[in-house]
Amino acid sequence: MEKQTGTMRVLVTGGSGLLGKAIQHVVKEEGGAREGEEWIFLSSKDADLTNAAETRAIFEKHRPTHVVHLAAKMGGLFRPLRRNLDFWRTNVYINENVLQTAHEFGVEKVVSCLSTCIFPDKTTYSIDETMIHNGPPHESNSGYAYAKRMIDVHNRACWRQYGRRYTAVIPTNIFGPHDNFNIEDTHVLPALVHKTYKAKRDGTALEVWGSGHAVRQFIYSSDLARLCLWVLREYDEVEPIILSVGQEDEITIKDAVDVIVEAFGFTGPVIVSF
Repeated sequence: MEKQTGTMRVLVTGGSGLLGKAIQHVVKEEGGAREGEEWIFLSSKDADLTNAAETRAIFEKHRPTHVVHLAAKMGGLFRPLRRNLDFWRTNVYINENVLQTAHEFGVEKVVSCLSTCIFPDKTTYSIDETMIHNGPPHESNSGYAYAKRMIDVHNRACWRQYGRRYTAVIPTNIFGPHDNFNIEDTHVLPALVHKTYKAKRDGTALEVWGSGHAVRQFIYSSDLARLCLWVLREYDEVEPIILSVGQEDEITIKDAVDVIVEAFGFTGPVIVSF
């Protein structure tokens, strides 16, 4: 299909998730949209992106010139561990349908969202974008991680074969409004927030897994959203780009717990569970 001209029509898949909602906030409530830009935010209610026909129908309806691809089957620690194959298959279907349909409809640019879990389990630090494929990811999340890695493989092949400048971002740990606070299926910060809330509500101890010494980098969803807009408009490379705070802003899990405990005014005992 021919390359589109005129209005920059941006289709955001996964628009009802943590990062999708943050991008929506930035472009609609902070005035982050530029003149001539039209933004369309999709949720799973709009189309089943594992289905090629539904994916094509949504592209036919909106005719995007640009895509921010956030849709994915995600989970915390436990669900991917139990259902690695499901996470592989679902995400491969979604990514193939979105990227191939974008190409067929002449979409000028796609920015997909990867994850730090794609990096090799056994690696050296600090990590950079050249290290993605240097070894297998952690086995517990390998289905999801490999499916995300394949976006980079697809983008590079699409560039070589068709000259498409489709790229991806690799954000560090995201937190913010509209996060998933289900303890079984979420990540470290929202899990700690939920557990602290329950401990205060029920008058029980707060149990924290691990030693508390592990170090993490966290980025607020709206800050990441602004960086994604920059990538969409200004970053012109196929190679994925890490979006993160600086190493000087790394904090331990214990520090994160202390901040959350203080914010809740929680005065009960905190138990570290190895």
